[in-house]
Amino acid sequence: MAIVWTPNLSVGVEHIDNQHKIWFEKANALFEAGREKRARDYIETMLNFLDEYTKQHFRDEEAYMQKINYPELDAQKRAHAGFVEKLAKLKSEYEKSGGNILVILNANKMVIDWLTNHITSMDKKIGDYVRTSQ
Repeated sequence: MAIVWTPNLSVGVEHIDNQHKIWFEKANALFEAGREKRARDYIETMLNFLDEYTKQHFRDEEAYMQKINYPELDAQKRAHAGFVEKLAKLKSEYEKSGGNILVILNANKMVIDWLTNHITSMDKKIGDYVRTSQ
């Protein structure tokens, strides 16, 4: 199952939307690599990139929320920390499995669900807040 950013996932804050688009592209590339049984080192590179990009995105998003005095910042931080833990567990399971591609494929739904649910239920509120507080 492909993970594709669509306009209905737009938060309405350009730099957040742009990061989400890149995040979706890279996550999709990781899952495609698993589906196509590409080389293990490529998959590890993609996993590491996704892990680092996710952490950077969350730092950027949280800094922006702090700057605009977003009232749900703490809830966002907890949600972000939970996803970082899930991603770390995925990396660990992949490494423990000896690079079993099924681990990546099985994680696909978890990542898609988390990203789309988080964006639609939490991140979109950031855009709403920005629009109503100006």
